[in-house]
Amino acid sequence: MDNYSVKKLSKLAGVSVRTLHLYDKMGLLKPSVRTEARYRLYGEKELLRLQQILFYRELDFPLKEIGAILDDPAFDIVQALEGHKKALLARRERINTLVGTIEKTLVTLKNNTMLQVEDLYEGISPEKVQAWRTEAMAKWGKETVLEAEENLRSFSKEEMDGLKTELNDNITARLTALMHTDPKGPEVQELIARRYQIILRLTGGQIKMEKLEYFRKLGELYVEDNRYTPVNGMPSMELALFIKEATDHYVSEQKK
Repeated sequence: MDNYSVKKLSKLAGVSVRTLHLYDKMGLLKPSVRTEARYRLYGEKELLRLQQILFYRELDFPLKEIGAILDDPAFDIVQALEGHKKALLARRERINTLVGTIEKTLVTLKNNTMLQVEDLYEGISPEKVQAWRTEAMAKWGKETVLEAEENLRSFSKEEMDGLKTELNDNITARLTALMHTDPKGPEVQELIARRYQIILRLTGGQIKMEKLEYFRKLGELYVEDNRYTPVNGMPSMELALFIKEATDHYVSEQKK
């Protein structure tokens, strides 16, 4: 079995020699051997104990409390490692969330490109915007609408304009031209698939199956309120029904 000097253990574990001396003085981590020349040597048992000490320190436990935990006769190293893993994964998730928030803020500060809520409804009167938001909150819930708006604000104005152009001027225009054809046809389904990908981007990351149901409900919404499917500036029930049928078929095929 290998023995490790203080210097070697310090390098291996990423802690200072002074820290190891402190742990020895406190009785928290004593060497397995002291040579006649008073050199400290550590074995495998001490390495495992040091690992536990460092894990508990990462979780902000005081040194005295760590000593009491490790010296408890009921201490189970496997159970402890499972606990450390769970706690560290939770911490990683929180850190990832914070990093994402910081990245968005940096983009805003460096480029001043993050959309404001007003930008999401550019070209629409404030009165109509308020009416639409009130209506959406009543239908989908206030939190859902606010989360959707927050996701949209992470786009730059150029990205949003590009998606709007593709969704309205390209896809919807082509679907309008095809609305007297079979909604299950390959060209129509290709357009619906692209429409779905854009909706995924605009609504943020959720489970795909939930998104498919949301996408299907959008098709139903067009029939309930055909203001969202105008032809030549006027609401079109024919186009709304066509998009609903095409969407229903697309969702059913994706769920197979």
